[in-house]
Amino acid sequence: MTLQKGPDYFLEAARRVLEHDPEVRFILAGAGDFWVPLIERAATLGIGDRVLFTGFVSREDVPDLMAMADLFVMPSVSEPFGLVALEAMEAGVPVLISRQSGVGEVVQHVLKADFWDIDDLAAKILAVLSYPELAQAIGRAGEEESRARTLADVAREVDSLYHEVRDVPATLPFAVPQPC
Repeated sequence: MTLQKGPDYFLEAARRVLEHDPEVRFILAGAGDFWVPLIERAATLGIGDRVLFTGFVSREDVPDLMAMADLFVMPSVSEPFGLVALEAMEAGVPVLISRQSGVGEVVQHVLKADFWDIDDLAAKILAVLSYPELAQAIGRAGEEESRARTLADVAREVDSLYHEVRDVPATLPFAVPQPC
């Protein structure tokens, strides 16, 4: 787990969610050197007893973890792609991603929020948890979308996007002095 994944924003959103529904439980999964500060942050926020920090999760255990989830949240500050969001969609889990993640450019049936907008993240988490029909609709649509596309399809879309952006002429925000 690194700061790039946005876990600090996730914990802040979790605190806001727990103000409305103290029964919600959160899981942070993944390896990295940022665990101790995250655990300390959860304790400081008073939500340490509502957050499970799993550490590394093996490929074999990912489906079990997804099956336990009511919602998959990926509030990445910077995420070139985010394959795990596609795995959650494939498992039929509703997905909430940051608008700044690369996967958001190629998927449609997910919720999106700016990673820094804690209120929006919390509101969307609460909406999915409060309205089972909404959760089912998002999960089902995401699952259908993920099954309709192969990883090769997604790779082609990302490659196309890269070329589209690469071919946009650069514009400078200031005037460049011309030689006399």
